[in-house]
Amino acid sequence: MALETRLDAKLMQKLVLTPQLQQAIKLLQLPQLELSAAINQEMVENPFLEENPEDYTKEDGADLTEGDSSGSSEESTNSDYTSELEMSEQSFSSSISVDDYFEERSSDGRDLGYFNPGYVERPEFETFISDSKDLTDHLIWQVGLCNVSEEIKEVAEMIIGNIDENGYLRATDEELARLLNVDARTVAKVVTFIQSLDPPGVCARNIQECLLIQIKMLALEGTLIEKIVRHNILDLEKKKLNIIAKQYKATIDDVATAVKIIEGLEPKPGRGFSKTQIAYIVPDVFIEKDDDEYRIILNDDNIPKIRISSTYKELLTNKKLLGKDDKQFLIDKYRSAIWLLRSLDERNKTIYRVTESILYFQMDFFEKGVQYLKPLNLKDIAEHINMHESNISRVTSNKYLTCNHGIFPFKFFFSSSLPTQTGDISSTSVKDLIKKIVEEEDSKHPLTDKRIVEILEEKNIKIARRTLAKYREELKIPSHTKRKKSEY
Repeated sequence: MALETRLDAKLMQKLVLTPQLQQAIKLLQLPQLELSAAINQEMVENPFLEENPEDYTKEDGADLTEGDSSGSSEESTNSDYTSELEMSEQSFSSSISVDDYFEERSSDGRDLGYFNPGYVERPEFETFISDSKDLTDHLIWQVGLCNVSEEIKEVAEMIIGNIDENGYLRATDEELARLLNVDARTVAKVVTFIQSLDPPGVCARNIQECLLIQIKMLALEGTLIEKIVRHNILDLEKKKLNIIAKQYKATIDDVATAVKIIEGLEPKPGRGFSKTQIAYIVPDVFIEKDDDEYRIILNDDNIPKIRISSTYKELLTNKKLLGKDDKQFLIDKYRSAIWLLRSLDERNKTIYRVTESILYFQMDFFEKGVQYLKPLNLKDIAEHINMHESNISRVTSNKYLTCNHGIFPFKFFFSSSLPTQTGDISSTSVKDLIKKIVEEEDSKHPLTDKRIVEILEEKNIKIARRTLAKYREELKIPSHTKRKKSEY
């Protein structure tokens, strides 16, 4: 075959995500707090954006968000921006003196950052915030107070670095000896030294050792409590008090008293020094019942209300004051600002429509409760509001809805179905029913999985035992042997 050079024309279609479309998709899936941060960042980077305490108006460019923008192309969008700029140039014939404006600002030092009449320097707010110490800092502080050699302190600090947030040592003596280049006897000696520090039970390698350390500090060595922890930890877990009592020739009452003391010990010594912060949920949507109708209210309390700066719009329309590069820069920022306003408006409309559709399908839930939740998937919502499933997925990710039954993630309303004699039922409703059955059981004689399956069958809900076990694990409900409480 001879080699040759030629040109071929090929016609093809492909979807291209423009930067504006990527921004709209990103804003759609952001939860409220992250959206607020994104808008604030845009306000810093774009001079056309400024905070507006009032709602958007047509003068601010909100008129550009009207109509269906989902199918518009990049060319038509640029055409809209061009026509908008041309109309702005015709409507603003008066010019502003930029030189006079900046000359007036620089004369009193405002642009240099030191102008503030009557300013009194005050200490920063961060000065008054106390920083709680973590477990590592707490242990190293105690080591520094102890009367031990510098070598022991150095080894102790290295070992403390291998203690996890729960207070457990996650390395063997051999591993620590190789890491620290010391002998295993020294490591064992330092580990014992750290175990004598506060909190009690720290630096243990498992829960049994952790409990034994605490028992030693309570001067309970040689008692029935120590024997149970040392030799009968599995029997204790399965609540086999009769076997323990028979083994040590003790009464059930004595064993029950020992078990209560053991239950009062701390299985995670480092828990009190955790710096884990509580993540508070801010609902994105409120659903309120007004007489016989439900109202959908979008929560925008923490979201900055922005608008187009009229000052920069006037500056953009004056051709004499701007060079070619400056004008192009402002045009790009103006287009970006309009796109942001349009994307925010479209985001609110989409969230509202999805919430409205969920309310339509799950009306029984809002009226009667969780047990009346119906099976629902993203496709049902997408077909109902004529929108792609991917957009429904983005809207329902990391967002919450609050109603008279509580606060729920949007994903809560989507669940698979289980067949019954009267029709399909939501798996979420089945989980809620399982949770109520366990809560109402006799704690001294908890229900087995087989018995819970029988109870569900009596309610016309057919479910396999392995499915029940999976639901129970998702609900973090232990097995019946671990739920059993002592009769004594």
